[in-house]
Amino acid sequence: MKGIILAGGSGTRLSPLTRVTSKQLLPIYDKPMIYYPLQTLLTAGITDILIIVAPDHAGDFLKLLGSGKEFGCKFTYEIQDKPEGLAQAFLIGENFIGKDAVTLILGDNVYEQDFSEEIQSFKNGGRVFAKKVSDPNRFGVVEFDENQKALSIEEKPEQPKSDYAVTGLYIYDNSVVEKAKNLAPSPRGELEITDINNLYLKEGTLDVAFVEGEWFDTGTFESLHAAIEFARDRSKVA
Repeated sequence: MKGIILAGGSGTRLSPLTRVTSKQLLPIYDKPMIYYPLQTLLTAGITDILIIVAPDHAGDFLKLLGSGKEFGCKFTYEIQDKPEGLAQAFLIGENFIGKDAVTLILGDNVYEQDFSEEIQSFKNGGRVFAKKVSDPNRFGVVEFDENQKALSIEEKPEQPKSDYAVTGLYIYDNSVVEKAKNLAPSPRGELEITDINNLYLKEGTLDVAFVEGEWFDTGTFESLHAAIEFARDRSKVA
């Protein structure tokens, strides 16, 4: 299993904080934001990790994280010249992924849950993680039947069919690379990861699990503040 942390993009929603640094390098209490998704992968035993970064701050990531030796792992770096959708990570990372399965985590997502079992038990197909939210129209939204079987996933719908958002952790078998190659850009001009998930759903190989504990998509000031408070409170308990 390989790991990818997608830490590109311009973070415009957090401007002016992101005028001088990358969103994923902002502090979440006492650690840089990217430490949290990194820890999610490391805890699950993934030690070969690709970090995809925007060109303006590539040197800052390298200075912070280095080769990975300090963390007991190996880092590879790639530049995302222009953010064109989450599924672009599999095109950028094609050579890195090789013939392996891959876990992708977004560099601005903070989880309380330990996903070791869910990642280590993965065999094939795709596995994503849903969480009930108050603002589902910001995310990919999963529609379930009465048995909690996923029926459809819609990207940022105006009228969501449920309150369950697909969060920023995705596990896929090696076919994800070819799936990404065959995607057409959405009306937003992006390669949507929701389209990847729907391809697996159509094949009958998509497993939608549920997030236990807290989850923060720290792309807004409100969620960034909530994540900082969560990390502060957890550090006091520890």
